Amino acid sequence: MGRGRVQLRRIENKINRQVTFSKRRNGLLKKAYELSVLCDAEVALIIFSTRGKLYEFASSSMNKTLERYEKCSYAMQDTTGVSDREAQTQVMLEQIEDLRQRLSACGS
Repeated sequence: MGRGRVQLRRIENKINRQVTFSKRRNGLLKKAYELSVLCDAEVALIIFSTRGKLYEFASSSMNKTLERYEKCSYAMQDTTGVSDREAQTQVMLEQIEDLRQRLSACGS
């Protein structure tokens, strides 16, 4: 007999929410590690808690993976024929820079 289906909505009780976050975060980090080992995949996972604490996993260098992502996202934009390409590129660059700043701040 399987587990019951969880209703996806915000957990109102702070303690239960924190416990659930911790368990699911650890499970997600474990799955990311397993995927990288079993499938020889390059995996990068970034999680921010509600308080802004950073949790991350990278099977190789996080910076190299982010740079690779950046290059691939540009290539995908070229093939999709996006009409508002410049605006989307600028938004993505700002998001990547923000992530890099957060990573360097947490690494210090």
